[in-house]
Amino acid sequence: MEIAATERLRLRPLQADDLRAFAAYRSHPDVARYQSWDPTYAMSDAEALLATQAGVSFGTPGAWVQVAALDRASGELVGDCAVRVLAEQPATAEVGVTLARERQGSGLATEALGAIVSTLFEVHHMHRVFGQVDERNIAVQNLFGRLGFRCEARQIEADWFKGEWTTVRVYAVLEREWQAARD
Repeated sequence: MEIAATERLRLRPLQADDLRAFAAYRSHPDVARYQSWDPTYAMSDAEALLATQAGVSFGTPGAWVQVAALDRASGELVGDCAVRVLAEQPATAEVGVTLARERQGSGLATEALGAIVSTLFEVHHMHRVFGQVDERNIAVQNLFGRLGFRCEARQIEADWFKGEWTTVRVYAVLEREWQAARD
């Protein structure tokens, strides 16, 4: 089941066939740096994550959903988007994106996340989509800016993350802002 497609990518739920490539890029130290996992990410971690996805559909409130980003030409897994529709807040979703190290800097993250955000607004009728980013992760801050998200908050040393206090920025866009930027 395809969730979205772009010029260069197909986006669909993560599958067992994706796990070898998924674990490989998640275990790269540069990829894991600002993420919730460590560079020790292994195939068993990928299998456990996929098991949590059983019975979870894109756009359903509650659990995180991993969406595979596949190169349309080769079928290769190049990254993934994470989506969680909040159960405690109506029509609100949190998003994130991860790209294989060798595919970063190519515009694929913007393409993938943009398609996911469009799907959340147009198909699932979200009111607000947001993402959180470690302040040191300039690339993702720039990504949110390119997509038209605004920085809503800067939480100074608010997160104890990987052994240190980190500053978190929250970026968000409302459905009306997203549509106005595309009209």
